[in-house]
Amino acid sequence: MQRKLHPLEGIVAVFALFFVLALTIGFAQAGEAKVHKTVYLRSSSALVLDADTGEIVIDKNADAVTPIASITKLMTAMVILDRGLDLDQRIVLSREDADSLKGTRSRLRAGNVLTRGELLLLGLMASENRAAAALGRTYPGGLEPFVAAMNAKAAALDMRDSRFVDPTGLSPANVSSARDLVKLVRAAHEYSVIREFSTKDRATVRVSERGRPLAYHNTNGLVRAHHWEVGLSKTGYISEAGRCLVMRVRLASKDLIVVLLDSWGRQSRIGDANRIKKWVETNASAGSSS
Repeated sequence: MQRKLHPLEGIVAVFALFFVLALTIGFAQAGEAKVHKTVYLRSSSALVLDADTGEIVIDKNADAVTPIASITKLMTAMVILDRGLDLDQRIVLSREDADSLKGTRSRLRAGNVLTRGELLLLGLMASENRAAAALGRTYPGGLEPFVAAMNAKAAALDMRDSRFVDPTGLSPANVSSARDLVKLVRAAHEYSVIREFSTKDRATVRVSERGRPLAYHNTNGLVRAHHWEVGLSKTGYISEAGRCLVMRVRLASKDLIVVLLDSWGRQSRIGDANRIKKWVETNASAGSSS
C-alpha cells in the first residue's frame, strides 16, 4: 500500500525543486558570462595591446621575427616627417623608383610629378611602392642615409627585433616582430599626418598637366566599414611575409593596437581582425554582466 505524503513533505519537495532549478539557471548564466580565453587566428603572429594601459589582450608568437612587407612604410613616413621636409615640394618620378625586385605594378610612371605630400599619401593609403621609393630616393643624401635614418629611428624606439633595408618593404630583409610593431604603431599614431593619410578612404592625384587624374583607395577595407573606428592603418604583402595588417582601433570603449603578421589567404587578415573585434566585444559584454 502506497504511503501518502505528509503536507510538510510536499512543501519541502516543492522548495527543493525550486532550489535545483535556481542552481541550474545560475550555472547557465555563469557559463554565458564566462570570458573566453582564446580566439582562433589564421595569422602566424599576432599581438593586441591596450594602447592606454599597455595590457596585452592577445599574444600569439609575438616575438617571432618575420618580414613585414609594406608595414615598412610607416617607418618611411616617420623618417620623412622627422626631417621636416617640405611636403609641397614637387618631385619627378624616376626609373629608379620602379620595382625591380618583385615586379609589382604601378600606374605611376617615370616623369610623373607629384608633391612629397601626395607621395606620402599614396604610400600610406594605397601602399604605392613607387611613391615610397621616390620618398627614399629624394631624401637629403639619397637612399643610403634614408635607410640609416630608418634603423636609427627603430633603435630610438627600442625595436630590437627590427631591421630595414629599403623604404617600400618589398625586400624580405625588412623584418620585425609583432612586439616591435606595437611600438612602431604607437609612435606613428603621434603624427597627425600619418593618422589622416593612413585612414583616408580614397584620393585622386594628378600626375601630369594633360593626363587624367588617378583615383586610389585604401588597401584596408575596414576604414570604410561603419562598424569599425580605425585611428591608424597599414597593410602589407609579399610572398615571404604573407598578409600583414597593423591598426590602432577603438573597440569596446578601449583604444587597442592590433598587429597581424603572416596571415595566409587573401581575406584572412581581415577575417582575423573581425574575429578579434567580436572576441573583444563579447568578453567586454560578458565581463560587465558578470
